[in-house]
Amino acid sequence: MNESKGALTEAVFYILISLYTPLHGYGVIQNVEKLSGGRVRLGAGTLYGAINTLLGRSWIKEYGQSGERRKEYIITESGKDAVRAELIRLEELLDNGKRVLQGNE
Repeated sequence: MNESKGALTEAVFYILISLYTPLHGYGVIQNVEKLSGGRVRLGAGTLYGAINTLLGRSWIKEYGQSGERRKEYIITESGKDAVRAELIRLEELLDNGKRVLQGNE
């Protein structure tokens, strides 16, 4: 995960798009599983390691607390920029792959 270029991991991408709405960690785990149709399942250690990295990059920020101890997080504008850049990268991959396959079939 590079500040401006490079691929996001699938888990990080799902975490970022989950945080367009404020969520606590367990909510992120549930949402990622739902969005991926159960294919991506985050463990707590993986999630909180990613959250610390994303906080350090200012791609997410603490939003507040729900309940007694659950911190909520939300995506920042720079996090949204990272999502948009990843979508552009993925669209390029998809377009190039389709073009090659169509030329070879």
